[in-house]
Amino acid sequence: MKRHAALMVLGAFLLAAAPARASDKANQPAPTATMALMAAKNMAPSAPILIRTYKKEAMLEVWKQTRGGRYALLKSFPICRWSGQLGPKVKQGDRQTPEGFYAISPKQLNPNSSYYLSFDIGFPNAYDRAHGASGSYLMVHGSCSSAGCYAMTDAQVAEIYALARDALAGGQGAFQFQAYPFRMTAENIAKHRSDPHIAFWRQLKEGADVFEATGEEPRVSVNGGRYAFAARTPEAETAASARKAAEAARIATLIAEGGAAIRTTYSDGGQNAIFAALRDKGANLGEISRPEALAYAGREVTLIPARRKPVVAAAPAAEHKPVPVAQAPAAAQTPAAEKPAPFATMPGAAPILEPVFKIAAAASAQS
Repeated sequence: MKRHAALMVLGAFLLAAAPARASDKANQPAPTATMALMAAKNMAPSAPILIRTYKKEAMLEVWKQTRGGRYALLKSFPICRWSGQLGPKVKQGDRQTPEGFYAISPKQLNPNSSYYLSFDIGFPNAYDRAHGASGSYLMVHGSCSSAGCYAMTDAQVAEIYALARDALAGGQGAFQFQAYPFRMTAENIAKHRSDPHIAFWRQLKEGADVFEATGEEPRVSVNGGRYAFAARTPEAETAASARKAAEAARIATLIAEGGAAIRTTYSDGGQNAIFAALRDKGANLGEISRPEALAYAGREVTLIPARRKPVVAAAPAAEHKPVPVAQAPAAAQTPAAEKPAPFATMPGAAPILEPVFKIAAAASAQS
């Protein structure tokens, strides 16, 4: 019952629509708690932002520049619905939510959206056009319905819109939107190494690595139909090159160790587990596009099974000769009180049967 109540409170927080008057929607201030969070993280309300999205994790992150000049994570928002599969958008009508690097200027904000508020991510960009991709009006918007967009619910998009509006009004010409299939870790790249989109995803990881290494928006260009990324200073480029080399070595090691290669499949996109739990509890999420497809979201298909590690035979035990008690080494006579405690009794050790799904705590961490 407590968990059900927590979910309902969380649902009200995530779904409560802001005032609906058209004249007010686009001018709502960012929530007081978010302004306090900015102050705690040494961020000015008008400082530049950067947005990152991850389909598989169904998460949107707003990063903001600190007064020190580097970007830091401000807040994470669970995605209520995205559509299609992991991979880039190819053509109009394929229901694919785009992946890639995009730039969002003030003219792309739509205060009169039919989905409460929205902004166009700028698909197709130069990379998409170089590959003949087609489509338009791919948005981040309210509601929980997607046909190629990132649907965030009305309350969440109101906050995201306010953060974007204030950064652009503060002088940022356009903010970068980094859209990924999943978090760009070495482990995820190694796991998806046999996916048809892996060459494209390796390109996206290059850009992600520049950002992770420098805390700065990477410079993005498209050369010969391929993304190219650069850091903004020679010192930052050195840091970015070191990270890219370390990540490449890590990927190679993981593949050599023989982990399974997978492909993640969807009937038609997915949604964050927070919203899935609320839906299961009967919360009103409004219109949900193709709800029947969500039962077949995120299934992992093994393309290459993991290799079994070879079993190394133990060496024959040496002949044991008892040591007289009087000659026993000091370590063997250590008092019981000084011996290392078993894991279960160590300070801070989590109880083995502690529940791992605490949705309210997860939601609090998101905010």
